[in-house]
Amino acid sequence: MEVFAVPGLPEIREGDDLAALVAERVDLRPDDVVCVASTVVSKAEGRGAALDDFPASERAHEVARRLSELAGEEKDPRFAQAILEESEEVILDAPFVLAVTRFGHITVNAGIDQSNVPDHDLLLLPEDPTASAEALSGSLGCPVVVTDTSGRPFRHGQRGVALGWAGMPAARDWRGESDRDGRELGVTVQAVVDELAGAANLVTGEGDGGTPVAVVRGFAFGDHEGSDLLFRSTDRDVVRSALREWTWTPDHTTHHEG
Repeated sequence: MEVFAVPGLPEIREGDDLAALVAERVDLRPDDVVCVASTVVSKAEGRGAALDDFPASERAHEVARRLSELAGEEKDPRFAQAILEESEEVILDAPFVLAVTRFGHITVNAGIDQSNVPDHDLLLLPEDPTASAEALSGSLGCPVVVTDTSGRPFRHGQRGVALGWAGMPAARDWRGESDRDGRELGVTVQAVVDELAGAANLVTGEGDGGTPVAVVRGFAFGDHEGSDLLFRSTDRDVVRSALREWTWTPDHTTHHEG
């Protein structure tokens, strides 16, 4: 399997034909998987915003005030309002804001970016990353994964994750197959699109030297059942349920409500 970045892409602006820009720079094959950073998808789709687009509510002032006290620096309540408006649910509001996006991804600050946005204060995630992936896949003629970087519970550092995908299942299901000793696998479902996003992130990089699109060539899904279940449902997510009952206190101890 080979993973390589697509070279020479310009700064993406609203209305740009992202698929055409990629196709001009690489000869794609039908079984390639194109991994596209959500930042450039958002830019092409006009998801840049100004802080003044989000007049702060009482709740936003409350969130910003608490974060300011914890961080020892002023936090803009308009940014807090943007998070609230882009979220289906806020799970934590301290010591950072952990939110559920409207398409099911759980991430800090609802994934809103304040870097690499030359014409705006904020860059919001795509409204529907799977729809974005479907449009790109239809134009490029191969599978597409829309990616982002995200932290992980219990570990330091960030890694690439999939926000949306098209042209392939999100996961391959090994249940019912056998291990080397002939035992039937009962729980293994491999989140393939996340693994491809992580591989792509190794070559696209971060910061001002990063490139937003990578191609994975030679990946074979194999003869497995596929699944598009990636985000855990609310009723089966024990971590989310636990966090809802947890609050941050000034002395950094935990408190469980109820």
